[in-house]
Formats: sequence, C-alpha cells, structure tokens
Amino acid sequence: MPATESRLEQNRPQNAVSRRRLSIFCAATILYWVSMYTYVPVLSPYLEDKSYSFGVIGVILGSYGFMQILIRLPLGIYSDKLGKRKPLLFLGFAAATVSCLMFLIPGHWLWPLFARSVAGVSASAWVGFTVLFAAYYPPEQATRAMGTISFLTVTGQLTGMAISGFLADGLGWPSVFIAGAVAGTAGLGLAFAVYEAPAQQGRVPMRVKDLGSVIQNPMLLKVSTLSILAHSILFITMFGFTPSQALVLGASKSGLTFLSVCFMIPHAVTAILSGKVFAPRFGPWNIALAGFALSAVCTLAIPFVPNFAALCVTQAVNGFAQGLHLPLLLGLAIQEIEPAKRATAMGFYQAVYALGMFAGPFIAGWLNEGYGLDAGFYLGGTIALFAAALAFWWKKSSSGRLS
Repeated sequence: MPATESRLEQNRPQNAVSRRRLSIFCAATILYWVSMYTYVPVLSPYLEDKSYSFGVIGVILGSYGFMQILIRLPLGIYSDKLGKRKPLLFLGFAAATVSCLMFLIPGHWLWPLFARSVAGVSASAWVGFTVLFAAYYPPEQATRAMGTISFLTVTGQLTGMAISGFLADGLGWPSVFIAGAVAGTAGLGLAFAVYEAPAQQGRVPMRVKDLGSVIQNPMLLKVSTLSILAHSILFITMFGFTPSQALVLGASKSGLTFLSVCFMIPHAVTAILSGKVFAPRFGPWNIALAGFALSAVCTLAIPFVPNFAALCVTQAVNGFAQGLHLPLLLGLAIQEIEPAKRATAMGFYQAVYALGMFAGPFIAGWLNEGYGLDAGFYLGGTIALFAAALAFWWKKSSSGRLS
C-alpha cells in the first residue's frame, strides 16, 4: 500500500472506511446471521416433531440465551483488553457452523440442547461485530451506525429464515441445518478479509477494575433493562412459539417462511429508519414507548386470531414495532461510552439482554406445558406492557414533561 494511502487509512476510522471494506463487512455480517437463523423458523416445530414436550423445548430454546449470559461480558472485556475485534468474528462463524452440524446428530434431546448452546456461543461474538462497525463511524454517529448494522442483522436473518420453510418442505429437516453450516463456513472465509480498525492512538487498555464505571452508566442500565424485556418478547413469539401457533392454524412448513417474511420485512425497514429518522424527529423514549405498546397489542392478539392469514398480519405489525425499539436501544447502549470501553459496555448490554432470551422462552415453555400454547403469548404481552410503562416513566423523568 502506498505511503499516502496508508496515512489516509490510519486517519479513516473516525471518519469513514472505504466502500470496499464496508461492503466486505456487510457481506460477512449477513452471512453470520444467515448461518444462525436459517433454522430458527422451523426449530420449535422440528423439536415438536421429535416428540419433545413444551417444557423440554423451552429449555433448549432458552439455552441460547443462557450461554450468552455466561460469556458475552467476558468476551467484551477480553476484546477491549486486546484492542482487536476480528478474533470474535472468527469465533462467531466457527461456533455457528459447529452448532448447525450438531443438530444433525440423532439420538437424545441433549444433542439439540448442546447445539443450541453452541449457537449461543456464536451469538456472544456479536459484540465484536457491533463495536468494530461502530469504529468505522465518528463517535457521535453511534446510533446511526447501530441502525445500519441492525438493518444488516435483519437482512441476514430474513435471508436465512426465508429459505428455511422451502428447504424443510422440499428436502426435509436436515437441509436447513446443512444450509446454515454452509453459510457459516463461507462467512469464516470472508472474515479474513474484514478490515480491523486500528486502535486509537494513546488508547488506554480496558482493565477489570474499570468495569464498575462502565456498567454504572445510567443510560446503559436503562436500555439494558428494556432490552431484557424486548428480547423476552421476541424469543417467546417469532423466534420461539409463534411458528408452533402457525402450524396449529393450519400453516405448512413453507408457510412458516411466509410468516417469517411478514415479520422480518417491516422489521428491516424500521430498523434502518428508527435511529436515522424516527428517533431524531420524535425522541428515543417516544419511539421505544410506541414500539413496546404496539408489540403488546400484537402479542396479546395471537391467541385470538382465527386463521393463519390473521396471524401473519399480527406479526407484520409486530415486526414493525420491534424494529422501532431494538436498534434504538442498541445504539443508546454505547452512545455515552468512550470508544476504548465500548466492547465492555456492549458485552454487558448483550449479556444482560440475553437474560430475556433465556428466561422468556424458558418460562413460556413451562407455562405452555401446563396451560396450553396461549399462556406463553399472554406472558409476552404482559412483558411488553410493562416495558411500555417503563419507557413512559423514564421519558417523563428525563424530560420533565410528557410530550
């Protein structure tokens, strides 16, 4: 690389990266989520097909979040101490590939439990993606950057989920896990070409004793609490038991793909608009409040819909609602954190919201076992109402007014 170009690249991370490097990162991010979400729409029905109870299914689904609770924060601290993010990308792709292959092992229900737990290890590496992408932008554009990467997230998830039903219908259950493994392997190869933004000059490495000052940030604590509730709802519904409800209403396996598309397209659109358009215009607390309120209505409506078409309508609105608050919370989590400590803050944030990924489907699974499938949706709707109330309260206390 010529000396002039080299000097330009050293100054680029706080301003912009080249379009080529940005494109490589975007492609890798999409492959990352494809590898983990190709099988998500059919996972609950697949486990039911293997005659596992709702209680066991809840444990398997919840293990994904449980692993993230354990290792996301340590990974964030390690990444900040190292000053590099790419090792986490390699970990994410490798674990995603192994997870998909483990689902193909026949026998005891412990195998899908292990497989979903390894998927949680892969998801824990997401802290590296988010902080590396934020480093491509000026610090004051953290919310905008997180809106963009949330769009990439939804794009990858939608791509994987869109093909899952067709694969399961045409080639059987194993095909969705094979497709995920292929995407993970491709992403692992592409990760070698991802640009690692250099550490800031004069950067002070993250120390464990600095952890307290990071996690005591008031905004980080507020958005982390809301994110626990948001991910509980998401993993009870679309990434949990809504596909099972669709089958009860007569949907085919390929119909689960249509259900996923109904949810993910509005989710993708609002994910890119939330931080760039809606939050600057209406205020972040108003957007969070609107998102949770809409989500509550849609989740509580699921037990009452008469057919699959009506269920798809509720999930389209729910996708729009959750696209309002999820990327917004992600950006706010690191907006007030200095760059050298952002991976630790993001690791804390993502470890905390993993509580929702674990507790939501775990509790819903046992409620469904005792009281039927509707019980989990009542739980999810109640959680959304509580989250809306919290957003309203923090909006009032932070602004001193209700408008």
